[in-house]
Amino acid sequence: MIHNTAIIHPSAKIDKDVEIGPYAIIGEDTVIKSGTKVGAHAIIEFSDIGEDCAIFHHASIGTAPQDLKYNNERTKLILGPKCTVREFVTLNRGTTATHRTQIGSNCLFMSYAHVAHDCIIGDNVIMANAATLGGHVEIGDYAVLGGLVAIHQFTRIGKLVMIGGGAMVSQDILHFTQAQGDRSKLVGLNLVGLKRRRMGNEVIEEIKSAYRTLFLSGLPMEEALDQLEASQPKKEVREMIEFIHASKRGICRPGKKENIEEIL
Repeated sequence: MIHNTAIIHPSAKIDKDVEIGPYAIIGEDTVIKSGTKVGAHAIIEFSDIGEDCAIFHHASIGTAPQDLKYNNERTKLILGPKCTVREFVTLNRGTTATHRTQIGSNCLFMSYAHVAHDCIIGDNVIMANAATLGGHVEIGDYAVLGGLVAIHQFTRIGKLVMIGGGAMVSQDILHFTQAQGDRSKLVGLNLVGLKRRRMGNEVIEEIKSAYRTLFLSGLPMEEALDQLEASQPKKEVREMIEFIHASKRGICRPGKKENIEEIL
């Protein structure tokens, strides 16, 4: 059902069972797939919206990037299925750098969260109230960003990462870890997240050992990586190694010597 006060651009493609609330604006080059509900006063343009999304009132999706180099080029925002976008969230479309902002499935964006241009967000990501991503940020699957977290441009957040509320993040956060503070530091592994994903005890123990080698052994990072690679690690630790090798902004590390028994 489309409310009679909604404004729909002629180029928009909307499946028959989509619900669009009062005074919503569905702009140019927009696709909205089956089962999605759009709240009152929401604005969607230059976007592909997946099935069964819930977009609440006053959300802005696919709006122009906040980039001074952007000159109204045609770019897109892609929102995967089963995402929830709460009130006053802003999800900007891409720039000509990548031509798209890409968001996976089953993500939750709480009120006032912001995703800037050219970001890549995985599946099952949660961004709490007023969490903010700069341009070109990458977020891995099952990452959780607490309220008021701010991520610097071009920073990468690994999968199953937990970032505490109010953190300012300017370096890459390794898979499976927790970080907090200004500027954020690692505070151990996201053991709760690992157990919720039903990772076996053997895998968790190997991740713990890798964390100790990387950050608590006193070895230079290159030597620690060489040691891990020589141990013929499982898939999860290989992913950690590859993530570090690919880093351009540097890897976030612990701020001080930690109590291993408390964090691991």
